[in-house]
Amino acid sequence: MTTSINLTLGPLLYLWPTDKFRDFYFRIADEAPVDVVVLGETICSKRLHLMESEIASVIERLQAAGKTVWLSTLAMVTLDRESRYQRELAEVDAHLVEANDLSALRLLKGRPHAVGPFVNIYNGETARLLVRNGATSICLPPELPATSVSEITRACPGPKFELFAFGRVPLAISARCAHARSKGRTKDNCQFVCQEDPDGLAVKTLSGQPFLALNGVQTVSHACQALLASPEELRSMGIGSLRLSPQDCDMVEVSKGFRALADCEKDAGEVAARIRTLYPDAPLANGFHHGQAGAQWIARNKNSTSSNSS
Repeated sequence: MTTSINLTLGPLLYLWPTDKFRDFYFRIADEAPVDVVVLGETICSKRLHLMESEIASVIERLQAAGKTVWLSTLAMVTLDRESRYQRELAEVDAHLVEANDLSALRLLKGRPHAVGPFVNIYNGETARLLVRNGATSICLPPELPATSVSEITRACPGPKFELFAFGRVPLAISARCAHARSKGRTKDNCQFVCQEDPDGLAVKTLSGQPFLALNGVQTVSHACQALLASPEELRSMGIGSLRLSPQDCDMVEVSKGFRALADCEKDAGEVAARIRTLYPDAPLANGFHHGQAGAQWIARNKNSTSSNSS
């Protein structure tokens, strides 16, 4: 009997209105065929209090639907209050904590935890070190090619390895907020302008081509990563789970597409075509996975490639 490929819904990287946040996760609980849901603010600590009133009800709804809930740490710590938040989160016993910053890895040492895609893992020795630290699940960085993924998983048997399979690719995070600056505001007085762009603020080249997107202090790709490997390919690479990063589209249907692919009910071409209708705002890309420029789309079972601006 072959092992099923799991689906993980990663943390919401964008700032959405509170009611949209709640309704999104309620629907995920009721309708999405995902196994794990990662909750928590990962990008900007100023957003934390905006979702606090709904977190308990969201967790309750997800668990009642049979979903496993993890809690994500911040991806960058620059302030004392952020350091306190990381320490408090690391002490939570009710849920597995996902470390997305090196300071969190120190705090979680000796306890079972997950490691998110914001932690750079580029070789097997790093993965083994994290496992010795207590990591039971590792989501590898989205820029890794398949060859490197296979080398890491072979060198480090034991944890469940995960690939960042859907969503705008997280590229950088900064102590400064370019999103606020672009709208004439400062980080300290941003007035949460990032909420105006639920899928990020497009950044264009001088020639007017979409290039990147701003999400508060974070920079993400313009293109949307879509890794549509068969379950046999994933298992041969040592992958047991795929991560779907929430975008401003029908994530329930996106997750159903990946579930159908993982269960061999649909092929990659069918799923890609469906995703393009669900999320037409960004071109699909899988170049990193194939060792090419990240914004490229390499069609399955074809020799041709096409380049998109990321």
